[in-house]
Amino acid sequence: MKQTVFLILFLAATLWSSRAADYRFERDIYYRPAALDAYADTMCRLDVAYPEGATEAPVVVWFHGGGLTGGHREVPEEFQRDGLIVVGVEYRLSPHVKTTEIIDDAAAAVAWTMSHIERYGGDTEQVFIAGHSAGGYLVNMIGLDKSWLAKYGVDPDRLAGMIPFSGQVITHFETRRAQGIQPLQPTIDQTAPLFHVRKDCPPILILSGDREKEMYGRYEETAYFWRMLKLVGHPDATIYEFDGFNHVTMLLPGFAVAAEFIKKHRK
Repeated sequence: MKQTVFLILFLAATLWSSRAADYRFERDIYYRPAALDAYADTMCRLDVAYPEGATEAPVVVWFHGGGLTGGHREVPEEFQRDGLIVVGVEYRLSPHVKTTEIIDDAAAAVAWTMSHIERYGGDTEQVFIAGHSAGGYLVNMIGLDKSWLAKYGVDPDRLAGMIPFSGQVITHFETRRAQGIQPLQPTIDQTAPLFHVRKDCPPILILSGDREKEMYGRYEETAYFWRMLKLVGHPDATIYEFDGFNHVTMLLPGFAVAAEFIKKHRK
């Protein structure tokens, strides 16, 4: 589904103009259930932004991008609106740890959210997971492969929705690099979201930049991902391609469309 630049900029302006100003922050929270090592202690941290006086509020858990090798946690201002609580997650990075350990960090952060977000006024039945690029890949993995969250006693089907922004769906290129495979040689294994496509995962909003401006054919990946979800019978899978926006600038329209998705699916 393509969107015009004019419409997207209008939505973005509407989103920003309605942002709340009364958010409080609690920062640098260690989210794993037990200590691992000094590196994990530094990296496995999250920040929570919550509106003062929130009760039974929807929650967005946000995973940053950076190719699984870089980036830092962030609490997107674009989600600080409409009473949403926002959790910004940092995770360990390759080559310090394997891709599977990074996925486990993402699952541990969501499990922490399920266990603790009520103290900030959040509703555990209204938790959305979202992320850009590498963060979108993590969203796809923990939302589709139920084993990651099951390890922490959480059923991913409790999630209110999944919102991958330009997330990898074949085997991540950092995993392939570690195996000596070039970025343009695609593979699919058990660390690929496509391997775990199922019809009963939470509602999913798949976002991509312009197919001519995205990296490594990311639009075509996500289009196939969406098609497979539809073929297996998923009732609530939507894809947007943003004309004129590249892998990074697609965040601008992406936040606006994501906000509408959350509004539609909140309880």
